[in-house]
Amino acid sequence: MLTHHEELFLPYDDFPWFKDQNLKAILNVEEPRPGHFYWPDIDVDLDLEIIRHPERFPLQAKKHNANPESPADTAR
Repeated sequence: MLTHHEELFLPYDDFPWFKDQNLKAILNVEEPRPGHFYWPDIDVDLDLEIIRHPERFPLQAKKHNANPESPADTAR
């Protein structure tokens, strides 16, 4: 992602929400305030600190599991 003279890389391992999305959804990004980005089609919002240093912010999202009787798999 190119923003304000800086190129940012969002690898799927750190940002799994983008992995199965189409290009249109990924490219539809807004910046509601400086350094804060929102992807409305996939309801994801991230700030520059999270994008630059994902290791400081462990993922807390979980994948949905088709089998309700077994625990959900973690996103990582």
